[in-house]
Amino acid sequence: MTNQVPVHKITLVIATGNPGKFDEFAALLQGLPALLLPLDRVGPLKLPPESGESFQENARLKAAAVARASGYIAVADDSGLEVDALGGRPGVLSARYGGPGASDADRIAQLLREMQTTPKALRTARFRCVIAVAEPDGTVQLAEGVCEGRIAQAPRGTHGFGYDPIFEIPSLGKTFAEVEPEVKNRLSHRALALRKARGIIERGLRKGAAGSGGPEIGRGSG
Repeated sequence: MTNQVPVHKITLVIATGNPGKFDEFAALLQGLPALLLPLDRVGPLKLPPESGESFQENARLKAAAVARASGYIAVADDSGLEVDALGGRPGVLSARYGGPGASDADRIAQLLREMQTTPKALRTARFRCVIAVAEPDGTVQLAEGVCEGRIAQAPRGTHGFGYDPIFEIPSLGKTFAEVEPEVKNRLSHRALALRKARGIIERGLRKGAAGSGGPEIGRGSG
């Protein structure tokens, strides 16, 4: 019995240099007739700076730049943590909170210091993710996902990355870092946004298949 070779109708570049984020994308896009490539597999491409004032702007900037430079469909996200007691911070600055060179642990420590007198009832927060699906011709479509939760008193758990150890899901009583990846991939902001982004890709494939030949999305790009 021979193994079937997967048929890839399109190539998708996951425009991130974060291995943990690439793994989440790959798990949630599993089953698509697509070859998923990390950024470092398509050449020495550099992501543009996240200079936008919103998650939507930053996701669009990154996806469009990578699609244009690589000639493939690119999927990029911008996401972050919005804490109500901090007026929505760190928001679009989530990855740069604490200044240049700060680690995940440094950013978590700073956020917890700022909230050390905030009572549990006021520790509400959400993860927000916007995903852009960009084609080499400049077409960009957006998908958004939000996951509500609260900030824990201290880091807990060993899974995930970023702010996962302090983001608690009230219905579970656990942080994202305490749950297995398959649970996070069902509930997270990125999971919700990726399901919508997957729908965008699938609709493009169906539309192309109903046309005169080949998938419309990314035609001629992979």
